[in-house]
Amino acid sequence: MREFEETSAPQVKRRAFLSGIARTTAASLLSAVPSVPQQEETRSPSPSNKPFETTDEERVDDLVTANHILFQQGVVDGFGHVSVRSVAKPSHFFMSWNKAPALVTKDDMLEFDQDSTPLNANGRFPYGERFIHGEIYRARPDVQAVVHSHSPAVIPFGVTGVALRPIMHLAGFLPQYVPVFDIRNVSGENNRMTVNTNEEGAALAKVLGKSPVALMRGHGDAVVGPSVKHAVYRAIYIQVNAQIQLQALPLGQITFLNPMEGANVDVSNEMGGGHKAWEIWKAEAMANSARLAPYMKA
Repeated sequence: MREFEETSAPQVKRRAFLSGIARTTAASLLSAVPSVPQQEETRSPSPSNKPFETTDEERVDDLVTANHILFQQGVVDGFGHVSVRSVAKPSHFFMSWNKAPALVTKDDMLEFDQDSTPLNANGRFPYGERFIHGEIYRARPDVQAVVHSHSPAVIPFGVTGVALRPIMHLAGFLPQYVPVFDIRNVSGENNRMTVNTNEEGAALAKVLGKSPVALMRGHGDAVVGPSVKHAVYRAIYIQVNAQIQLQALPLGQITFLNPMEGANVDVSNEMGGGHKAWEIWKAEAMANSARLAPYMKA
């Protein structure tokens, strides 16, 4: 068991940096920075709805890799999930059963219908928040993949009224003000923060609008993209952008990317030439997956 608990030095540093920044600078958001009104994203999504992967098999392969990358990059831990729309049945989607992302294999994938009902569970429990994915796919035909995480760096921007905004070029896909979903506006005061019904998922999709991301008050975020690779890229750089914004806030006036600068980060070149970011993330994740292989049984 010791082998499973050991973590590489780079991963420790990444996770420690993420948690430390979120803890030590969030207080400045509450006391030193004026709140910024939220605005709906007005930038068009993808200029084409043409899938980046041509078959469901390709998409599921990328989906397995996505789970491992998001863990390796510190976006998810034992919690969080990622899904992809079906090519053969566009109203359906694929996602793992309720399993830690780092341990997901191809055999863990479930197919869900348009109401987020698993079709091949065979006794395996699906994620309770699968409705996040199903209702976003229903509302956004352009979306081909969805990531839900609890990235601690984004949490302060969903609870303070201070908007998460694009501060770095690699996160230029962000809208000028990222929208925030509050489950209390749908289900009233309750003892949970999770989206567990189609109604709640539809309300989240409405707040998301045309944006690539919506924050979830006190909970995390939902990130979308025109492919698994793009959704993973966005989930990672939303977290990095949030970390940098948290660092910059106590220093004074921030010059955010303006709409023209953000618009230059087109969906077709987000990943760089030949998806080079994906390839290095994949290589790192594969090395870590080899270490975890004994624990990946379905």
